[in-house]
Amino acid sequence: MSFKETLLKKIRIDRLAQQAIDSMGPSGSGRKIDKAAMTSLLEMSSYGYRRERDLDLYIRDVPQESPRILVLDNELPIYRTTTADVAMRKSPTVKEMINIPNVLKILSDKDVKESKKEDSVKTVQESCLEGLDLSFSQEDIEQIAADGRTALENGDEDGVVETLTLFAELLEWSLLSGALSIGGQHIVGRIDEARTGETLYGPLALYDPRRNLLRFVETPVGSMDKKALDALQKIADGKEKAEIEGPEVLDDLADRVVRSKE
Repeated sequence: MSFKETLLKKIRIDRLAQQAIDSMGPSGSGRKIDKAAMTSLLEMSSYGYRRERDLDLYIRDVPQESPRILVLDNELPIYRTTTADVAMRKSPTVKEMINIPNVLKILSDKDVKESKKEDSVKTVQESCLEGLDLSFSQEDIEQIAADGRTALENGDEDGVVETLTLFAELLEWSLLSGALSIGGQHIVGRIDEARTGETLYGPLALYDPRRNLLRFVETPVGSMDKKALDALQKIADGKEKAEIEGPEVLDDLADRVVRSKE
């Protein structure tokens, strides 16, 4: 697997985990976990599927320890016990329920439950990330930039967005399209907090897929600085030039990634 493929896999793992976490609600809220996202995440992990009674279980065997057993329901509990014990606690038969020791186990699972909800998602996420080699060379980064240039030349929106997503991951930047409210633009950049409590956005890379234009703004823009926000809007609209435009934006991003690891 190439570095680019490995990085895309990491991004997908992180997104699925966040999607599952975001779908959760507090107890009694009636919200249900996004099982499709959680199932996709589990399928990328080292947990194996097993159907037991009416339960969807995902099991990870741990050498010289009790296996980790995740129950795919709204609580997402992970147990450190046996499959039979989980089945009895989560889906007991009538015979099991008239046994006093079993009743005590059914009423309280604190002795075997390792985690639930968000903590369980993060445990599975860590399992997915194990073994991913995210080390890279300068050639790896240059190849990502080259793929982005080709996509930009061909007007391939998905390819350009993918390249910006990869660079954002490498630079620990965020997707800011919604935060800056600039319609029709795919924006990635850095987020900082000023001493005044104002949010600072920048540097920024802006891609307009309608006109297939890529621009870069170095100077951070304050969330309450109307003049700077208006100037950014003019750059996005093509009324003013950006500090860097076109494929050179990708070269600049590649240089930033390489420098960040020196």
